[in-house]
Amino acid sequence: MAASDASRSTFAKSAVELIKDWGFDGIDIDWEWPASETEANNMVSLLTAIRKELDSYSATYAGGYHFLLSVCLPAGPDNYNKLKLSAMNAAGVDQFNMLAYDYAGSWDTTAGHQANLYPNPAKPLDTPFSTDAAIKAYLAAGVPANKITLGLPLYGRAFENTAGLGQTYSGVGSGSWENGIWDYKVLPRSGTVTYDATAGASYSYDSATKELVSYDTVESVQKKVNYVQNKGLGGTMFWEASGDRTDSGSLIAAAYNAQGGSGSLDKSQNLLSYPNSKYANIKNNLA
Repeated sequence: MAASDASRSTFAKSAVELIKDWGFDGIDIDWEWPASETEANNMVSLLTAIRKELDSYSATYAGGYHFLLSVCLPAGPDNYNKLKLSAMNAAGVDQFNMLAYDYAGSWDTTAGHQANLYPNPAKPLDTPFSTDAAIKAYLAAGVPANKITLGLPLYGRAFENTAGLGQTYSGVGSGSWENGIWDYKVLPRSGTVTYDATAGASYSYDSATKELVSYDTVESVQKKVNYVQNKGLGGTMFWEASGDRTDSGSLIAAAYNAQGGSGSLDKSQNLLSYPNSKYANIKNNLA
């Protein structure tokens, strides 16, 4: 789809069709793992084509309104080092949504933190990757800090039959919607919850069942929001909302409040006019 001018143009035009028909403010491209330099260059070309179509539509139908173009990108160096981050920024990307989770899981041989903020030099097996390293790499590659949105997980990754972080395990057990993955709203399942101040990460461990679950808590989210503010990043996002709790332990609420609540939200007017939508209620502003 991204490998030729013709297919990129088709994709870009169809994306704008969706935007104008449904009354959206933009599009997010989730292509996390371009496998080669050719694919990385194709991604830049795809984003350039989409930005061109967005701006063209806006000039004709939306009075120059700036439609948003964002990307979801990885926090693992094997993947982000292949990306043309500076060129993507120059192509007109407004927001770089960093998927700062899944650092450890069923593919590993030892239990580890799945969304830690920092590495733990004394315990390298606990933190195979880190958000701080990824953020520094994006900044060094030319991505403006205020365009980076830090992704936070609303789920935990489990490791069964383990003695703890950095230790071997056997199996990942069942889960909320996939084996080894539990929604935050059902955590902790059992055991003791520990906050690792060095790594900026939380986990639960049950010494009786020998189950460890790596997941964010209110404390770790507040630590990450503080990091976002100190680095001048664009904000936070979550994957995904149905996993959150609805009580005082809500992680979305913790991030929202730590970033200033309603006073910190973008209050600029979004587009309300889509005169050529194929749906009458949107076309006639009745949505």
